[in-house]
Amino acid sequence: MIYQTGADYLNAANKRVLLFGMSGLGKTYLSNMLRDQGRWFHYSVDYRIGTRYMGEYIADNFKREAMKVPLLRELLMTDSVYIASNITFDNLAPLSTYLGKPGDPAKGGLPFGDYMIRQAQHAEAEVSAMLDTARFMKRAEEIYGYQDFVCDTSGSICEVVDPANPEDPVMQQLSDTLLLVWIKGSDAHTAELIKRFDRAPKPMYYQPAFLHVAWEEYRASHSVTEENCDPDHFVRWTYARALAHRQPRYAAMADWGVTITAEDVSSVKSAADFDQLIASMIDRKSA
Repeated sequence: MIYQTGADYLNAANKRVLLFGMSGLGKTYLSNMLRDQGRWFHYSVDYRIGTRYMGEYIADNFKREAMKVPLLRELLMTDSVYIASNITFDNLAPLSTYLGKPGDPAKGGLPFGDYMIRQAQHAEAEVSAMLDTARFMKRAEEIYGYQDFVCDTSGSICEVVDPANPEDPVMQQLSDTLLLVWIKGSDAHTAELIKRFDRAPKPMYYQPAFLHVAWEEYRASHSVTEENCDPDHFVRWTYARALAHRQPRYAAMADWGVTITAEDVSSVKSAADFDQLIASMIDRKSA
């Protein structure tokens, strides 16, 4: 770890932290609080993915839909309108909408082949966005004067790295430049996340091998084809399995850093609280 003791962290001229874990456990809450209350630069990996690396894919998808409407088609063909996504740190809907869900097109589903192409685009974009972190730390300090830096990762980070490989290039760069912090949820948190997802299922990135197995198992167990599969039902069915698949991968990533709990996050009300929590976890890990 880049900080060997809690004192090293507290006394560091530059505090550099990466938060990872399941979506919904507090990564963005902590990042926003540090940005608003402290001197921290907030680097959102999802925002970087949706703007720098997938923004053109997203905008082109909007344009394809617009071209189906005669009025909009005419305006687009004459450069009379401009179409772009309005993605923000707090609204990543354009990115998830582009990823989509496989299944019945009448219910908003995509052909599985197209869906897998978009999954591959996301994986490539996520790796690139993670590797941009070091450059953004330098930019944040040199251009804007930020001394401290928090990287707010995507929930799918564990799907695009191999934490069991000490030579994984993404894990190496991240651990060499930031303190990796896992926000670990309890079984109760997992159950609540599943309930929340059931109410509003949204597209996610999955490892290809996991996704192919899930797709085949789902279609076989529900006796559906690609054309009549309910996209929302499939992603609901897959979500709990995805969380179970990710848990050991997050735990392996935590070996490169420290672990805090979702309960710890709920008690953090200020940047000072956060610093003390992180320092205590570094000392616990060192001991």
